[in-house]
Amino acid sequence: MPSKIRIALDAMGGDAGAAVVIPGAAISLQRHRGTEFLLVGDHARIEPELEKHPALKAASKIIHTDVAVSGSDKPSQALRRGRKTSSMWLAIDAVKKGEADVAVSAGNTGALMAMSRFHLRTLPGIDRPAITGIWPTRRGESVVLDLGATIGGDAHHLVSLAVMGAAMASVLFDKKRPTVGLLNIGAEEIKGHEEIREASEILRARNLPELDYIGFVEGDGIGKGLADVIVTEGFSGNIALKAAEGTARQMADLLRNEMQRSWLSKLGYLFARSAFQALRDKMDPNKSNGGVFLGLNGLVVKSHGGTSAEGFAYAIDVGYEMAHYDLLNKINQMLNREGGALSSVQAAQEAVS
Repeated sequence: MPSKIRIALDAMGGDAGAAVVIPGAAISLQRHRGTEFLLVGDHARIEPELEKHPALKAASKIIHTDVAVSGSDKPSQALRRGRKTSSMWLAIDAVKKGEADVAVSAGNTGALMAMSRFHLRTLPGIDRPAITGIWPTRRGESVVLDLGATIGGDAHHLVSLAVMGAAMASVLFDKKRPTVGLLNIGAEEIKGHEEIREASEILRARNLPELDYIGFVEGDGIGKGLADVIVTEGFSGNIALKAAEGTARQMADLLRNEMQRSWLSKLGYLFARSAFQALRDKMDPNKSNGGVFLGLNGLVVKSHGGTSAEGFAYAIDVGYEMAHYDLLNKINQMLNREGGALSSVQAAQEAVS
């Protein structure tokens, strides 16, 4: 693992830019002393915020650019206009050049993925990268991927997601053999699209030493924490994510409204305040912020664009953990072990056909 973690931050990304990025970095630095930061963006916007945080200033270097990728830019537009000059590109470029171990941005998701894939390329054996998130569950947390990087995917793609997700879960949860499930419309082996059933057959036939495949998991199984890793293609994954986020906000609004309906409900809230606070903490989206782009030849973390400084700090923390425990090397080892988990998919397919 690297002796000192260097993190490149897109200080122009997100709804608030440096006003959230800089204090977020200061919070993360308190948790991970010794981290070094490359702050990429407009010096005139970064410097006033940095003056408020002397410890962060001492651990940071500013890379100036006044070019930012807009939230409305299409990925193709961002590549044409922002290549080599935008704060997003330069943060990724720092990873490419080895000047940073990980890049973190709250900017345009499509643009960030397009730039990252174009500049860093994918790992050997990986066709398409995935957005990977940490999902709060009744049992703790699960790694879920893909949350929207690409639409659709064959069995080979789903197996690669399983391998990469297991590598990330082993780092985050300190498990040698994380459990892995495939998201499906039912737990029965006969259900689901052909590619999902085929991926399931491959994972059972391979019996990979790095992961424990448990079979299909239905949508409600994610929140139950039935597996350390939940694998799905990007279309279904993004819908599941947005539905869960919307439900959490709806439940919070309903609960707030009910607590204000009468003096009796307000009194009940006072008696149960600690329980409600614990519930809010568990449902706090800031603590689940930070989607890792897995499958790239470099580490990139996507933060929610409208997050707070505390939320952005969590995204930085995720990047720190991935770099500190050398996630890329672990993924490569898992892909290459026993001749390569993915290169042997064809043999597995023949074995189960």
